[in-house]
Amino acid sequence: MPGATQGIQPTMSLARSRVAAVAALAALAAGCGGDDSVERPARAEAPDVVVEGARTNGTLARVPEIYRRLEPSVVAVEVSGAEGRGEGSGVVYEPRRIVTNHHVVAGADDVAVVLASGKRISARVVASDPRTDLALLAVGRVLPPAKFAESLPPVGSLAVAIGNPLGFAGSVTAGVVSGLDRAIPSGGRTPALVNLLQTDAPISPGNSGGALVGADGEVIGINVAYIPPIARAVSIGFAIPSPTVVDVLRQLAADGDVEHAFLGVQLRPLTPEVADRLGLRVQEGAIVAGVGNGTPGDRAGLRAGDIIVEVGEREVASVEDVLSVLRRTEPGNKLTFTVVRDGDRRDVTVTTGRRAD
Repeated sequence: MPGATQGIQPTMSLARSRVAAVAALAALAAGCGGDDSVERPARAEAPDVVVEGARTNGTLARVPEIYRRLEPSVVAVEVSGAEGRGEGSGVVYEPRRIVTNHHVVAGADDVAVVLASGKRISARVVASDPRTDLALLAVGRVLPPAKFAESLPPVGSLAVAIGNPLGFAGSVTAGVVSGLDRAIPSGGRTPALVNLLQTDAPISPGNSGGALVGADGEVIGINVAYIPPIARAVSIGFAIPSPTVVDVLRQLAADGDVEHAFLGVQLRPLTPEVADRLGLRVQEGAIVAGVGNGTPGDRAGLRAGDIIVEVGEREVASVEDVLSVLRRTEPGNKLTFTVVRDGDRRDVTVTTGRRAD
């Protein structure tokens, strides 16, 4: 799967490896990687609601109603191509448009969606953005769209995951929003998953592209990845927040493309071990490993060997901190980088460019 690193796994389920995925409880997930261990997370008669691994309290009493409301707007996504067959999930965004993950449909020759009724209809990929791992599908039938939240949910609030894990269509799990602005370590490789919601609502291979829903029934995120038990994790999953989803889909629908700010530098993690080996006084940051000729970073004066310790008003402890700020920045805007060079701190102001994928 493009961009996936060993351990952190996307939540798309590959049909040809389902048995192995179930046995190992870890199917390769959608391009994430903590300690390099993260996974990118036939309609039988569905039970009224399936709630797994959730605490029983008054808030969970809302889950059945949330499920009934969202069930018609969540679909299973089936793909086939040179790499075989696969399954994921999707959410109806507009009456004839569905959002899913890029990694679900990447390389697919044929795409179809299965509705809550069990009806299977063909779909086509309108446009896709690998950097945010989102894709927009079109279908020839009017479907009921879900409502997408305009703001981030509070930490601790109800989170209900609905999707197609391992082909079990219409599955529901519940938990809470565990954290905001999470990033999955990429080791400097791109695309990286940043600015994510974290949830303990269990998600599995096949949940990719499915809905993470708040207590009011609005979609708060699109499920994208999880850390598997083999990495000693317990219910650590991730979703792309709805404000990001809506912004990306509007651009994909309008232009078939998404604008991303561009620096033109290669970044690598600075760990305490690397800092000690190089005799550096700083212990955290992002190392500028290379700068492309004529790029915005080059024109501004960034150099290979610089240690980025701040960007904007954010302290930098990892590569993902830089990528997170960059992801939120419009091309053409200025960013001030505080770097350590030859033991001295200095500011470098960069006017970001536009990434041409």
